[in-house]
Amino acid sequence: MKQFWKLNAVSMLYALMIAIPVELMLNVYRISRVGNMEIGTVNSLTGIILLLEMTLGTLLFYKLIQKWLGRKNSNYWTVILWLPYFVLYLYGFATLFPISYGGDMPNPASGLMIIAGLFVYPFYILILTSAALPIDYGKKDEADSLLN
Repeated sequence: MKQFWKLNAVSMLYALMIAIPVELMLNVYRISRVGNMEIGTVNSLTGIILLLEMTLGTLLFYKLIQKWLGRKNSNYWTVILWLPYFVLYLYGFATLFPISYGGDMPNPASGLMIIAGLFVYPFYILILTSAALPIDYGKKDEADSLLN
């Protein structure tokens, strides 16, 4: 049961790791208006935050997976489990901070970039999990023993 909670906690962190850049990209005009900054500056800061978050997040997840999750085949469930948490984060943010000013609507190009990022993200999680935990196929984990 501990493994279940750990997998869900890591999945929540994975979802948060992609939800922050998505929200920053969707709210460029709002951040620009509220912060009295130019849109180019906000775009640059969003790009810098994205690169920093991906670099530091990758290192953090690599260590977290090695130390906390252990060497189990069930760790690959995080490739799927992050998606419901991601939807909940976006729904929560949209509910708490609705767009009340029409000029804050995101442009269509942001949506295309987000779709591309969401398509690639499960592969990123798969590669990161595989790199952090090389699987020993001779050893069975707890989930495999439940099936037999």
